[in-house]
Amino acid sequence: MSHHLLFRAGAMVPHLVSRCPVWLFRWWTACTPGATVQHKTWAGMTRTPVRGSPWGIVDISPLVRRGSSSTSSRADEVMLTHNRYPVQRLPFSVVSEEDLVAFERIVPSRVITDPEELETSNVDWLRTVRGCSKVLLRPRTSEEVSHILRYCHKRNLAVNPQGGNTGLVGGSVPVFDEIILSTALMNQVISFHEVSGILVCQAGCVLEELSRHVERWDFIMPLDLGAKGSCHIGGNLATNAGGLRFLRYGSLHGTVLGLEVVLADGTILNCLTSLRKDNTGYDLKQLFIGSEGTLGVITAVSILCPPKPKAVNVAFLGCPGFAEVLQTFSSCKRMLGEILSAYEFMDAECVQLVGHHLRLASPVQETVMGLGCPGRTPQAGWLKQKKCISHACGGWKSKIKVPPGLVSESPFYVLIETSGSRAEHDAEKLSIFLEQVLGSGLVTDGTLATDQRKVKALWALRERITEALSLDGYVYKYDLSLPVERLYDLVTELRARLGPRAKHVVGYGHLGDGNLHLNVTAEAFSTSLLGDLEPYVYEWTAGQRGSVSAEHGVGFKKKDVLGYSKPPEALQLMQQLKALLDPKGILNPYKTLPTQA
Repeated sequence: MSHHLLFRAGAMVPHLVSRCPVWLFRWWTACTPGATVQHKTWAGMTRTPVRGSPWGIVDISPLVRRGSSSTSSRADEVMLTHNRYPVQRLPFSVVSEEDLVAFERIVPSRVITDPEELETSNVDWLRTVRGCSKVLLRPRTSEEVSHILRYCHKRNLAVNPQGGNTGLVGGSVPVFDEIILSTALMNQVISFHEVSGILVCQAGCVLEELSRHVERWDFIMPLDLGAKGSCHIGGNLATNAGGLRFLRYGSLHGTVLGLEVVLADGTILNCLTSLRKDNTGYDLKQLFIGSEGTLGVITAVSILCPPKPKAVNVAFLGCPGFAEVLQTFSSCKRMLGEILSAYEFMDAECVQLVGHHLRLASPVQETVMGLGCPGRTPQAGWLKQKKCISHACGGWKSKIKVPPGLVSESPFYVLIETSGSRAEHDAEKLSIFLEQVLGSGLVTDGTLATDQRKVKALWALRERITEALSLDGYVYKYDLSLPVERLYDLVTELRARLGPRAKHVVGYGHLGDGNLHLNVTAEAFSTSLLGDLEPYVYEWTAGQRGSVSAEHGVGFKKKDVLGYSKPPEALQLMQQLKALLDPKGILNPYKTLPTQA
């Protein structure tokens, strides 16, 4: 039986045992009874309430799919990258009619030159950068990619590899007129071994579809992202995406067993091994993980998938301050140990933006409803949970206090996920942990869910923050690695520094990984506001010995700030590797590496 509980500080936390019936408390969307829900279109998807969705949550898919007409029709609103940023086109050739004929021979009927079809692929998901490519190619096989790159290398034509185009640093779209090489049709699963859990697939497979595929054998993908409905596994590897399962399963550098990569001159590098151990020489695949398509085009991957947990719990908790967020994390690691799979934090402004733009309400900001008819007026006083007398578990009692008209708002929220193999074991550990953090004042209120639909709804509050921010105006995004004790200090300092010039300055992210997503929204792009943010943010990060890119990659936007995180010797070696593998510089130019004089 699944549970969904609300609790507050001062209340004894029930020991959750899955066999015991419990009272289920409901929480509701931000829409008041009788209010009209406006249909909002985002990249062509109409958002309407999902029938049967828990608590009336509106469409909980984390990121929308691209390629819609509504996005294309607005592409002209995005300024061309080379007009917004000081960048000069390198001396690459321009695509000719003869080139188009050659491409048509390589990928028949998959050479796209229609300007309307190209618009979406020229604009990034955030709608902050735009290229002007005139050609998009859609190969299906590694051999076709090889022929394309061999031809482009000979003709000195620049190529922009593109997966799901969900990147956040401008790395997946052209800067000028580079040929777009899409992996969208390279979407075949090659094999899956149900004993070892090793998946081999093409680079264009969508992450969410791979997740569904391996779940047939009770496995999961080792990474999970808000963009899972659109992002390609090849793009995940090319950017070394971190995501929501990093705390439990680590980085792609550890879970990827082998790669197939096509180099700039068309050479197919087949290192698509499925071996857990291979200590023969240099581990070449590691060069391409995180290289963002600048060293080669990833065409296939072998990746180790962990078994699907039998029991998953998600707690969404309110904390009175960031110090309590950190102390709660310490308690998590100590008390939950091996079942802790995620620890995410967000500030109150993030939750408010998700509620305002996406109509997703915080479960701990809602008035707790009385028992009985869902439409009843909430009653003040105590809601009592009855003792289980029908099972041998011994039962429990708990009281949850509900002051009149209670609507709680905490300055910080944390989402904690546990994943294990035995529900009773996990529930007992989680109950002891919740009782401890509530009793000590580290947590003031919260909610707990074990039902899969309600777990997904809680995760939607975290996963869709990026989407809510994009609806708030122009977004200045920073993805930083910092010492956890200083993780939120930069947000506080920026609020004071920017004042009313910014609409919102928010912080959220993977606290378990020391990863802050710092976001500043404004009505429109402003050069003066950008000047107040940069290089200040990067200098501050360097002062903490942090990283200017934790998981989003470098792309176009961060290529000239690598010096804040890497010494000159490291940058020089990167340039030498690029020159060795791509001597003409045709692969994803203007990205990842600093501009050379």
